[in-house]
Amino acid sequence: MNVLLLEDDTILSETLVEMLTENGFKVTAVYNANQAIETTFENNYDLYLFDINLPDMSGIELLQSLKEADDRTPTIFISANVDMETIAKGFEVGAEDYIKKPFMPEELLIRLNAKLANKIVIKHQNISYNIISEDILVDGEKIYLSYAQFRLFDILFKNIGRIVNKDTLLEVSEYGSSNALRVSIKKLKTIFGIEIKNIRGLGYTIE
Repeated sequence: MNVLLLEDDTILSETLVEMLTENGFKVTAVYNANQAIETTFENNYDLYLFDINLPDMSGIELLQSLKEADDRTPTIFISANVDMETIAKGFEVGAEDYIKKPFMPEELLIRLNAKLANKIVIKHQNISYNIISEDILVDGEKIYLSYAQFRLFDILFKNIGRIVNKDTLLEVSEYGSSNALRVSIKKLKTIFGIEIKNIRGLGYTIE
């Protein structure tokens, strides 16, 4: 799981990064909301961990801005602010969980593993994709793809609802040209009967 951690307490941030990395998570640490905004525009993440009390913008305002920009990344707030109004507002803008400081790092790990367990199988229309076994089922029937087609399917399916940059798709799938990429995407659309949109100048997305 690729995690973006926004925490302005450097000691806590370093502790969480070390603990999560040791447990197989890939973590990017930032220390203010503006850094987080810039980072989310450049990269895709499976989960956001946001502090609320930040020097430049509250974590709640940040998440609200991301949601308004159609960023659907699951978010967990970590905060010492425990008044019910703040907690309620956090869930109102789209947070999936709220951890009150101080907390044991192991508690965070338990909650992240629960989120990961829910992401093992990705379902879209009549397609089911197990990201651990890498089995792809359509109406219960297993589908087999070439290596390059699978790599393309994998990254697009893991980012449903988000635009994946064309250069990223070319690099991951190892297609040598934009034409080859377009042909392969067309084949995937035919195989699975799904819409893969070309967002001009940005990349491709499954909605």
